[in-house]
Amino acid sequence: MATLPVYELANMDGVRVSSPQDEGALICFIKEDCPTCKEVMPVLDAFFAQYGEHMPVQVIGQTQEGNSALATAFSPAFSILDDSALQVSFAADIETVPTLLHTDANGNELTRLVGFVKDEWQTMASELDALTGQQSISLNWSGLPDWRPGCGSLSVDPANEPRLRAMAEGSPIRARRIDVGSQDDEFEFMFDQGFSDGLPLVPPTPERVMAMLAGTSRDAQEVLGEMAPNMGVVTVEKVAINSVMAGCKPEYLPVVLAATEAILTDDYNIHGVMATTMGASPVIVVNGPIRHRIGMNMGLGSLGQGNRANLTIGRALRLVVRNVGGAKPGETERSTLGNPMKLTMCFAEWEERNPWSPLHVERGFSKDESVVTVFTMSSGPTLIVDQDSRSASQLAGTLGQGLQAVMSPKAYGATDCLLVVVPEHVDTLMRDNYSKADLRQRIQEVSAQPLRELVADAKSGTGIKPEMAAQMDEATLNKLVSKFRSDDDIHIVVAGSEAGKFSGAFHGWVTGSVGSIPVSRKIEH
Repeated sequence: MATLPVYELANMDGVRVSSPQDEGALICFIKEDCPTCKEVMPVLDAFFAQYGEHMPVQVIGQTQEGNSALATAFSPAFSILDDSALQVSFAADIETVPTLLHTDANGNELTRLVGFVKDEWQTMASELDALTGQQSISLNWSGLPDWRPGCGSLSVDPANEPRLRAMAEGSPIRARRIDVGSQDDEFEFMFDQGFSDGLPLVPPTPERVMAMLAGTSRDAQEVLGEMAPNMGVVTVEKVAINSVMAGCKPEYLPVVLAATEAILTDDYNIHGVMATTMGASPVIVVNGPIRHRIGMNMGLGSLGQGNRANLTIGRALRLVVRNVGGAKPGETERSTLGNPMKLTMCFAEWEERNPWSPLHVERGFSKDESVVTVFTMSSGPTLIVDQDSRSASQLAGTLGQGLQAVMSPKAYGATDCLLVVVPEHVDTLMRDNYSKADLRQRIQEVSAQPLRELVADAKSGTGIKPEMAAQMDEATLNKLVSKFRSDDDIHIVVAGSEAGKFSGAFHGWVTGSVGSIPVSRKIEH
């Protein structure tokens, strides 16, 4: 047996009226644009006159302006209660208006009449007459239609139901609700509040957040960690809110969650990444079956615009860093020039076009697992153009020369890189069966320089300080130094169009324990 929810609603005079307590009642739900509701207004007025002295008779309207319209049109003796928030209608499980409820002293439903069926309403009147000891109700039943179906309740309208479900008891949403004034533009409001990265945001309404949370089976209040600099507590719900603002679909949420967990690690060092004046930023690479499932771009234009998954996943991560972690430009984020990757940079590896082990397999995962890897890069992608090399050794040499400029031609052993090899370049490398290890070794070989070439001079003040070089012997100065401290600092993935011999390179930041170490996380649903 259903029970009427406890409520307190304002009538048309602004007086708060409570749900009936300790006595039976007659409750009817209506809305003004329902023809059947208009048909039953005289019936409800007669019910109020006949039974109102013996039990509460309440009429609940679903739109505030509509209540006034009905009152003006019919001038009933009762004052319609305002349920424009629809929470009472939702809690009472009203699917159709009008719905007439007869309840007992405990609020339990005795009878529920849906729509208007004259015989049912007449039977209800006879039962109430007997219950209250009244003469038969004075009502011209013959002037009423035999049957009217009623209309859909606003509480089950798809435009309202998710919001009402989010607000109902047991909702996973716990974030502080921010009310926007009726005259405020919600998009401008979010700019003014500092939530935005400089581009418009999608308003994170309860229904949108609920829909986003449906993209994962994880508990909305699960704590992922604390994010510097403000040490904000990162929950699944907060990530979902920022994913809504970024424009994500619910099926993208598991990727954003995994990327968030990756940057919360000490290895990744998100505080250092966002605070450096160098302009470093997260770069997300996605591997595994989820790439296809959510429609990520790994081919033509994969590092650019045009794909919703790529762009919004990267943007969502940065909004989490901004709005939960508190890293904002001009405050703790001190990038000298800034970096367009601070808006977004996320793409998928084209594993099917990769003749080597894909990135996540290299990093210890199985091929059928979906994995996100987050790098820290200071610039890119920078094109390395080679349309002429016909051997793997030549092409790898070009790539090595291009990577020699990472940070500075004299910056050696200080950083890492992410090399995105395009399919046409892959084909050239595979003519000679080049492995990733071969490619890395060739890059290190071609970019190697004698230590003396890395000494600061009149051409450039960067590099080894002359006073330090003066303490070195000739053998040391002639020693070849590789561009990267380790072959493992050259990260290689495959992406891009089938046409075009233009590979891309992301230049790293400070690597290792003093800077940022790439982190991979399995994507959990």
